Amino acid sequence: MKKKKIIVLTGAGISAESGIATFRDAGGLWEGHDIMEVASPEGWRKNKALVLDFYNKRRAQLKTCVPNAAHLALVELEQAYDVHIITQNVDDLHERAGSKNVLHLHGELKKVRSTVDPNLIYDWDKDVNIGDVCEKGSQLRPHIVWFGEDVPLIGKAAELSAKADIFIIIGTSLVVYPAAGLVGYAHYSIPKIVIDNNKPILHNIDNVRFVIEPATIGVRNIVNQLLTE
Repeated sequence: MKKKKIIVLTGAGISAESGIATFRDAGGLWEGHDIMEVASPEGWRKNKALVLDFYNKRRAQLKTCVPNAAHLALVELEQAYDVHIITQNVDDLHERAGSKNVLHLHGELKKVRSTVDPNLIYDWDKDVNIGDVCEKGSQLRPHIVWFGEDVPLIGKAAELSAKADIFIIIGTSLVVYPAAGLVGYAHYSIPKIVIDNNKPILHNIDNVRFVIEPATIGVRNIVNQLLTE
């Protein structure tokens, strides 16, 4: 029998319990930086060294973090369901936990790309410095979707969302578009489960169940339920 398809949209809330701060947190990782200085094409043009240093520090911090119970629980769903994760996070915690199908909407911290050819993408586990260049001789930049840039994988994410039999949203405020609009592609009749400490606002979405819990608790409970159905 064909497995039901579960689409999981994850945001910063699922990684926060692994110690990865978000820029919205008081005292968070982006504290002291204007967001546009380190996460926009304009900031990059103005001060490449600052931007590279910022992401080098984030990459170094990621090495100290490990997947938490929420990441691990999602892997268990693959026993009984066809699970695809669409994440707004740039960390690799889903992959390290063992999830097989992960789509990174906003890029990946452990990858870099060419500044002249966006299709030249490289795995990168160390610092990126001024002078590190692609095979075409252009400076490498973080493989991150910055404010004001297109989200290349949003079309693929929308196609996946439209095929969902169950749609789960974890740890996202649903205020950052276009990612926040993906639940709108899911069929109105399927179950939608939102797991978050704070209750996001969903407009004109049917069949929604809210689980107001931290990701490590809420995801574990939902996975247990789904695996016994």
